[in-house]
Amino acid sequence: MPREKQGKRKTKGAPQSIVSILQKFLKTYEKRCVQTQTSVCPAIKRDLKASINHERILRKFVLVRPDDSPPGILPISLEPLLMTVRDECYMLGREICIWGFQLSNPEIARLALLLESKGHTRCPFTTLELIDCKMDPWSLGRLGQALHLSSLHVLVLDYCRFTHEEIESIFSGLENNQRLQSLSLRYCGLGPQNGPRLGSIVCHSAIRELHLGGNYLQCSGALGLLRPLAEYAEMQGKDQLAISSPDTGNPPPLLQARQRGSSPLNQIAESSRAVTVKPTSGKKRKKGIKKKIKDLIETGPWLVKLYLADNGIDGKGKEGENDLLELTQILTCLIKYSVHLKEIDLGNNVLGEKAAVDLLEALRARKTGKLPVLKITVTPQISSDTFRSIWKNSKKSSITHKKKKKAKN
Repeated sequence: MPREKQGKRKTKGAPQSIVSILQKFLKTYEKRCVQTQTSVCPAIKRDLKASINHERILRKFVLVRPDDSPPGILPISLEPLLMTVRDECYMLGREICIWGFQLSNPEIARLALLLESKGHTRCPFTTLELIDCKMDPWSLGRLGQALHLSSLHVLVLDYCRFTHEEIESIFSGLENNQRLQSLSLRYCGLGPQNGPRLGSIVCHSAIRELHLGGNYLQCSGALGLLRPLAEYAEMQGKDQLAISSPDTGNPPPLLQARQRGSSPLNQIAESSRAVTVKPTSGKKRKKGIKKKIKDLIETGPWLVKLYLADNGIDGKGKEGENDLLELTQILTCLIKYSVHLKEIDLGNNVLGEKAAVDLLEALRARKTGKLPVLKITVTPQISSDTFRSIWKNSKKSSITHKKKKKAKN
């Protein structure tokens, strides 16, 4: 008898099944499409039905523009999907991907409101992909404003071509962002003038992965991006050496040059340390503080993954070989000292044999210093011996060390 009562109570309080939630979501989405005089996105409908059939949660919404749309067919819009997410209070989604659309101001305005709702009703989405999409200056400005208040961890804007003024709208929303961890701007038309701005953003945000392949930063743009990161890495590396060995009294080479002028590196380092939150040793901890620690990531001038493939980085720019020489020094410094960096892609950039040899020596120094293995990709337009050595030194060891069995007493 007690078992029957327990079973009844469990049935009465049982949560709504994922199938019924998704069925209701699909019905509301189709209704909203009719109201807004737009077509149902085939990809959205297909994914919803597949999730219903397999009784699984739908985490990723992909809005794709069809390749061939017959004349007279109503257009597909982002608005009905966002309205449905709001109407159904669907908190199970994590990624929203929009591919190949000309996004209108009302669509971006509704998307921005959803991203900003973390202060009221928490926005479920942590990944936003806008790939090969077109937006006017107003939409870009509105999106930039929303990034300040969003809970996004990943932002992908690949193949969205921006002018210098347009990309500034996005950059403004990334300043001092303590939540976004991955930024992808591949094939966006970035040039040398965008390098220093990106470097400043990385220094004052939580971005740890930066995808910039297919742009035209050239040596000068890459220098503007990497210089503060290399200085910070070298400073940290020298600090570690100073702790473990007697101080020679000579400052690091890169910092030595900076000391002649006014460098903000020390301020950046201090602000980076100030943001780091350490848990208290006591058992008591307020829920609000714990949640804040979980949401916010340490800011500072360092990256884990950096992708700079196909960026016109060679000795043919305005400053020619001088810029390439300086960039090589910056890269070798980053490789030798950065404990955070795990992967760097320099493929399809003609660095030349001398620069490649310098990078190889830096990889060997990194290994000698017992820093984590760094995966590095370079173009094979160098000697086969150098290319093979770089590949070997950036390859993780396949040797597994067996744990010794504890001796029985």
